[in-house]
Amino acid sequence: MEAYNFTEIEQRWKKYWKDNNVFATDLSKTDKKYYTLVMFPYPSGDFLHAGHGRNYIIGDAVYRYFKAQGYNVLNPMGFDAFGLPAENAAIKKGVHPEDWTLNNIERMKGQFYDWGMGYDWDKEVVSCLPDYYRWTQWIFLKLYEKGLAYRKKAYVNWCPTDMTVLANEQVVDGACERCGAIVEQKDMEQWFFKITDYADRLLTDINRLENWPERVKTMQKNWIGKSEGAEVQFTVEGSQEKITVFTTRPDTLFGATYMVLAPEHPLILSLVKGTPKEAEVKTFVDKVKRQSAADRIGVDAEKIGLDTGIKAVNPVNGKAIPVYIANYVLMDYGTGAIMAVPAHDIRDFDFAKKYDIHIIQVIDPADEVKHAWKASGHVYDPQSEFYTDDGKLINSEFLNGLHVDAAKAKMSQWLEEKKIGRKTVTYRLRDWLISRQRYWGAPIPMIKCEKCQWVPVPEKDLPVKLPRAVEFKPTGESPLKSVPDFVNTQCPKCGGPARRETDTMDTFVDSSWYYLRYASAKNDKEAFDTKTTNSWLPVDQYVGGVEHAILHLLYSRFITKVLKDLGVINFDEPFSRLFTQGMITKNGVKMSKSKGNSVQPDELLKKYGADTYRLYTLFIGPPERDAEWDDRAVEGGFRFLNRVWKLFQELLDKPDFKTTGEPVAVTEADKEVRRKTHQTIQKITNDLTSGFKFNTAVSAMMELINSLYDYKDIPEAKTAILREAVEALVRLMGPFTPHIADEMWSRLGKKGNILDAGWPAHQPELLKSDNVEIPIQVNGKVKTRVTVRVGLTERAIRDLADKNADIQKHVDPAKIQKVIWIQDKLANFILKI
Repeated sequence: MEAYNFTEIEQRWKKYWKDNNVFATDLSKTDKKYYTLVMFPYPSGDFLHAGHGRNYIIGDAVYRYFKAQGYNVLNPMGFDAFGLPAENAAIKKGVHPEDWTLNNIERMKGQFYDWGMGYDWDKEVVSCLPDYYRWTQWIFLKLYEKGLAYRKKAYVNWCPTDMTVLANEQVVDGACERCGAIVEQKDMEQWFFKITDYADRLLTDINRLENWPERVKTMQKNWIGKSEGAEVQFTVEGSQEKITVFTTRPDTLFGATYMVLAPEHPLILSLVKGTPKEAEVKTFVDKVKRQSAADRIGVDAEKIGLDTGIKAVNPVNGKAIPVYIANYVLMDYGTGAIMAVPAHDIRDFDFAKKYDIHIIQVIDPADEVKHAWKASGHVYDPQSEFYTDDGKLINSEFLNGLHVDAAKAKMSQWLEEKKIGRKTVTYRLRDWLISRQRYWGAPIPMIKCEKCQWVPVPEKDLPVKLPRAVEFKPTGESPLKSVPDFVNTQCPKCGGPARRETDTMDTFVDSSWYYLRYASAKNDKEAFDTKTTNSWLPVDQYVGGVEHAILHLLYSRFITKVLKDLGVINFDEPFSRLFTQGMITKNGVKMSKSKGNSVQPDELLKKYGADTYRLYTLFIGPPERDAEWDDRAVEGGFRFLNRVWKLFQELLDKPDFKTTGEPVAVTEADKEVRRKTHQTIQKITNDLTSGFKFNTAVSAMMELINSLYDYKDIPEAKTAILREAVEALVRLMGPFTPHIADEMWSRLGKKGNILDAGWPAHQPELLKSDNVEIPIQVNGKVKTRVTVRVGLTERAIRDLADKNADIQKHVDPAKIQKVIWIQDKLANFILKI
């Protein structure tokens, strides 16, 4: 019998797929189209490890499943090729970022080929190549024309190790998400995208994303962070200066006993100028700048502040209250100033107790809360604890006696009538900081002229190309600044001398639109062909890690909505369905090259082959959950494929196996195998259609193989029934183990490849069994299980107790008082004790 030579089989079919351009997609055929996409990789290293592989193997299985279902499937691949690691490699290893990146891409493409990935490489996009970033720059210009790209001076997150600016989303627990360095605050001129103009649409439209994981939708809702409240104007005592605060609790204005400004607030230094506190305030501001946002606003973070000596007038009662600066107030939320109500806010309370500030209770706790406290013996004291729940207003003049919601509405109305405030909405979401002081990114297409100020590069002059000859130094400034041929240019408006912008764009700009480019990858006239794009998008199925729930997915939604508003596409959400796979861990932690626990797939392929690697990756556990890699368990997948191959070879040797007629079940064994075959088809189809339950689908294949091994050796086994089962199994294996599936399909005498064979359909009439296994209980406890005819009556089950040896071991017919019979489900014999 021929052994399972996976090396020979896989090489043969990879060559066949490539030579016959099997994975190419005709974009002109859109009647039954399906666009499936995995998040494109960042070529930061020289290989993809097994943890990376899960994303791509899942995506490829989805592609092959829908292709087998008869869809015209677009399954492209590209590379998110700009970014810090390539530039850091240039500094550390003396390798140019372009060379480093393109070499890594070729290595990864080789891995994808080895794994049997069905990508349409004619539609490849690489974000670091000018034919791609030309259009990234075009998108920037469109946002600039629409007033959605702008430049301002702002405090930004600064990574002292990578020497660059980070977006808020790239700071995790106060540290750079990539290198782990503690992030500092730095005041710099930066370019921003005005994503806040789309905050409400981004939030509202989450409700339309019916086929996205709830977890991801919740993360986006929380990040956008809509807050309804009021802006209130406080006058600075002794001046005409006004400080505007935002509060979600205007009902508590009478309880405001101090005000806090963010240390970055633009009024701070002017308010204290010339006062005894000026030097102390400046020192404190510098100190807080060295703290990350996470360190400043965490619930357990130490709250530090300073009384500026300035007082503000509470507009509702005319009382002067002290103005502090404190680390727990951020400039990028609301107005950068808050009214502090320590009786009814945890942070305000902690701060007031620390700095001995007056506390005024203005909410009387609800009656049910008081009753609960009384029952537990608790005595409420507003000077020693805060209260944030519902109740009635007290100590609040015209609000007294109102419940919280009614008081909010009345106070907001009062503020508007007095023209000292207004009802408003604010968002946690901040504008998208896109400037990076780096070389390896898409140059920002703007020119600075002393006469005309900032002028956009004309579209005809795109792309603004990165110069090759650049010196890489960790200075904190873009290396482009030291390239005169790049920097010095002419103003497009007046023709005078000017300088190019030397900042490059955040790499999330590149990935915010790449899914649009695949269908127009070779188009050198426009970013994407509108007709083709509108025909194929939005993406039908997107697959990627949940770690991108905020950054990439939110930015992609924003750019899509902008492009829709510009009239270049007719949809405003990029991804119809989203599937987020879990991580692969090893030794209990995320698989990572830096942690030394990565598994090199090349070694697995040498030992077991690509099909085993794919099968184990899909079988390792529910794909949406994290899974622990087990080297020994890979062997199990290899054994399964060998069992399949051995059975196939054995059956193929039967003289009539290829020519046998239609299957006809005569015996109970015949019926059971046909039933198992069609149940397996139904189960795997359901598993792949709803939730991508690849692991349970693999289990179903294994069960079918076990049934076929049991059946093939009985004397009455029928070749036609075995043939039906094997043909179905081979087609079902196609998305999982395509090389061996194509090999077996070919040896069955079939033409073409398994993708063209179609997906098997189960016959409903064959799913039902004449018999059913039921549990036998005695006084409610399961004692045994027996197989009985479907539809058995209670009288028949009583009779069975007299005849069936398994039941008789546990049931004395003379002691039966009652039989609880749930037809085809269970029999419970109630016996005399």
